[in-house]
Amino acid sequence: MLYSLFLPMAVHSTKKHFWSRFLSPVMTLMMLSYFGFHAINGPHGLRSLCLMDLRIAELELKIEKKIRRCKALEKRIALLRDGSMEKDMVDQYIRSQLNMLRQDEVAIIGLN
Repeated sequence: MLYSLFLPMAVHSTKKHFWSRFLSPVMTLMMLSYFGFHAINGPHGLRSLCLMDLRIAELELKIEKKIRRCKALEKRIALLRDGSMEKDMVDQYIRSQLNMLRQDEVAIIGLN
């Protein structure tokens, strides 16, 4: 009897609580829904991926336009470099592009 005073009493409950069998699936569902929401709507999710693809397409169009403009300017510069244009033609072209006159000049603007 003295020996039984020092042994811990083991209590085993065979009755399971109602919430204990639903806790694991509910927690799993909550975690999956959290990560699923952020996989779609997060800063690196599917929605931002689509927005980045649209932005990439817009920027590629801008780059293409800039490349075309650069090639056109290079072509015009090549015409100026090979000596085919005379000084007065270059002077006239530059003045028309920059809208500049000398003090003794008069501008006549035609309506074409």
